[in-house]
Amino acid sequence: MTANVGGIIAIVVFYMLILAIGLWAAWKTHIRTSRSELLRHEVIMVGRRDIGLVLGMFTMTATWVGGAYINGTAEGVYLAGHGLAWTQAPMGFALSLTIGGLFFAKPMRTKKYVTMLDPIQETYGNWIGSLFFIPAAMGELFWTGAVLSALGSSLSVIFEINVNISVIISALISIFYTLIGGLYSVAYTDMVQLVCIVVGMYVSLPFAITHPAVTDIRITSTHYVYHEPWLGQIHAKRAWIWIDNYCLMILGGIPWQAYFQRVLSASTAAQAQIISILASICTVGLAVPSVIFGAVGASTDWNQTSYGLPDPTDRNQTQMILPLILRYLCPSYIGYFGLGAISAAVMSSADSSILSASSMFTRNIYQLAIRNEATDNELVWVMRGAIILFGGLAAGMTWLSSSVYGLWYLSSDLIFVLLFPQLLSVLFIKGSNSYGCITGYIFGLILRVGGGEPYLRLQPFICYAGCYLDIQFPGGPIYVQRFPFKTMSMLSSLLINLTVSYLTKYLFNNGMLPRKLDFLENFVTKPTTEKTNKVTPLNDGSIDDDEDKSLDGETEDSLDTPQPSEKPVTDEVAEPAIKTVDN
Repeated sequence: MTANVGGIIAIVVFYMLILAIGLWAAWKTHIRTSRSELLRHEVIMVGRRDIGLVLGMFTMTATWVGGAYINGTAEGVYLAGHGLAWTQAPMGFALSLTIGGLFFAKPMRTKKYVTMLDPIQETYGNWIGSLFFIPAAMGELFWTGAVLSALGSSLSVIFEINVNISVIISALISIFYTLIGGLYSVAYTDMVQLVCIVVGMYVSLPFAITHPAVTDIRITSTHYVYHEPWLGQIHAKRAWIWIDNYCLMILGGIPWQAYFQRVLSASTAAQAQIISILASICTVGLAVPSVIFGAVGASTDWNQTSYGLPDPTDRNQTQMILPLILRYLCPSYIGYFGLGAISAAVMSSADSSILSASSMFTRNIYQLAIRNEATDNELVWVMRGAIILFGGLAAGMTWLSSSVYGLWYLSSDLIFVLLFPQLLSVLFIKGSNSYGCITGYIFGLILRVGGGEPYLRLQPFICYAGCYLDIQFPGGPIYVQRFPFKTMSMLSSLLINLTVSYLTKYLFNNGMLPRKLDFLENFVTKPTTEKTNKVTPLNDGSIDDDEDKSLDGETEDSLDTPQPSEKPVTDEVAEPAIKTVDN
């Protein structure tokens, strides 16, 4: 019982620290909101767009380096048949931050969007663009589920209580301070989170490595002692799976609202780019202790510890390997400090995804697609309700899979296949339209879902080349794909989008299809203002007065529309010039 009391004290201290920071940030938000030119609900989403370089680097890094990252990386290294070679997320997400900073951060921040879905809705229309809320929200929920699952594992080791109870308690605390503080609460708790991770991990690591039950990790990296070598290896027949997963991590890590929320809240576009690059470096650096912990787990004779036999693999507790190491290989006071710090860090990581999903729902679904006339106060209350809803749904996601690393992979799948091609199209490729968007969306979804998903027990109805029945898969036999079908699905979605877009443009503009068939109104005739796919700022009141409103060569003349005449219109009145909308 003494051990549990020590764990309780540690976790309460760290939880109170995170909660206190969140409340302080909420108070600061109230002051800043009263001084801001933005509306209250926009301040909750992106602050006053005044996040500086230091705070931005901390919150951007903490967006990825949370409980799923730390626990999942240790699990990946420890997992038999997996090892370091297959622990791809640290390098994959670091590269995604680099690519995002170099190519995506500047156009998004320069045009002062509020969410990642704004340019998509701007190009394809509010209702069609809102379709992409589904993969975006599902990605955030899977990610939060992985975070809360990791936290539940940690707390169950400390308190020896049910994992589900741990998840519920942690989710409630995260929802509470996100509800009252918005982005500022999330950003400042992220800073504390990162400090907790660094201190907790590096203080605990020397004790774990030098424990008598642990064999030199240099030996166990390539030799079987108590466990398979933790370096792992990539067999030729699985090489395409390895490449497919890396493409998913790198490109699928870009179109996340949690990432763009930090980009859009940065002080300038240049700072948004710098923050992304610095965060990518920090992401790799903070994976190092977690990799070593995974190697320690694979090098431990658990029979020499109070944990005993069977080992974590045989007990199906691989997802708890990091908490187990802290509990059984470190002195109690050190172990509880590490567990408390990581648990508090995991909790504050969940709030980022909850806020992201709630922001997209409030702005892109409720405000832009359902109620354009919604007041600021109404949107604030919708935002609060969405935070509670998505926080509860994320907690429920933890029951879908017992593997933190499995949820981690799932969180990028739909975003990679459905959302990345469309974001790429609206930002960098001229000519895509709603017909191509919908067609690419449907085909990408069919190709991805058709390949199945072992971690959700979803059997494939499309067997790509190399598909085989894995009889040793945890949970029972299931068909697994060897072909890189996720990357193929993403590329197919992009190519189908562009092909159908250019084809419909050619057919309508050359009169081969009558305009009455243009039910999405991409090629209707309108007054002189010509519609293009060039991304421009949404008129949401968030553009500063000192910002150049003539981005990309557009002028205010295009906003001038003829006022209706007060005199009766006769046949002698010349009709206004019209132009065919050229997509």
